[in-house]
Amino acid sequence: MNYGQIYYNDVANGIGCRTSLFVSGCTHHCKGCFNEKTWDFAYGEAYTKKIEDDIIESLKPSYIDGLTILGGEPMEIVNQKHIRPLIERIKKKAPKATIWIYSGYTFEELTDSDNKRCHSDDTMAILSAIDVLVDGEFVEAKKDLTLRFRGSSNQRVIDMKKTLAERKVVLSKYNDKDNSRI
Repeated sequence: MNYGQIYYNDVANGIGCRTSLFVSGCTHHCKGCFNEKTWDFAYGEAYTKKIEDDIIESLKPSYIDGLTILGGEPMEIVNQKHIRPLIERIKKKAPKATIWIYSGYTFEELTDSDNKRCHSDDTMAILSAIDVLVDGEFVEAKKDLTLRFRGSSNQRVIDMKKTLAERKVVLSKYNDKDNSRI
């Protein structure tokens, strides 16, 4: 896996101060994508153990709320092979860190075991370990700058713990437009 950039102390891609990892590779190619350069799986730098160690260390200070993984497309099957071990290490080494993933795939697509485009042996382990999934492709015709943590109104901010417990999609409190609750 390659990555395009890592932002330490990011406040734009989830609640609080976070580390954000932008992975490379995306097959969605959404019209109006804000990060087109990351569509190329070869874009950026190679993801290494040292980079992973640096990410984990960045999550340890008390003022860091967690990690956001976006891209590109973290849930491309080839990227899941690297995302799962990263998340598993975070749960052990920085357990207070919340984990958000932005995916152009919907929750329903990701959990459909017949969908060989995005469902792999790693998918459910990843979804079970994260706190928030922002799902759905960016749709330029539904772009809405008043939305928090998403670019178009078709996208959802999903509370993964509640969703898996209740066996139905449960939207996060961060899914609305009310910025007063941040």
